[in-house]
Amino acid sequence: MKPAILYYQQLALQRWLIGEGLDAAEQLRAPRGTKFIPFSQFPPKMERKDCCTYAMTPAMGVPESMQNVHSCENWLPRRVMSAWRVAGIVHALEGWSEDECGDTVLDLEKVWSAAIMHGFRPVAQL
Repeated sequence: MKPAILYYQQLALQRWLIGEGLDAAEQLRAPRGTKFIPFSQFPPKMERKDCCTYAMTPAMGVPESMQNVHSCENWLPRRVMSAWRVAGIVHALEGWSEDECGDTVLDLEKVWSAAIMHGFRPVAQL
């Protein structure tokens, strides 16, 4: 039987949550098969196309009712917006007055439900 700590380390190394500061040297330390999952607004520079995969930045598909929205960011597919833009639109549509700067965060379930109600859709990883 494997020690629990070693088993956890082997699993943990396969998924990396990454921000904007990830450089090539850090990516090269990732084991084969690692999936990089960005939580930042901008996608990372893909240094490990040979044996690692990269998830897209947090994003949602726009509602069919939205017109003249073809592309917002050049790294996302057509009719897909970054989560940051979706949040701003939902914030305005709902008439919320809360400011999420700093440590203040709205109720995630409330925000998610409002986004879905307004027609934004989760985007499957490409």
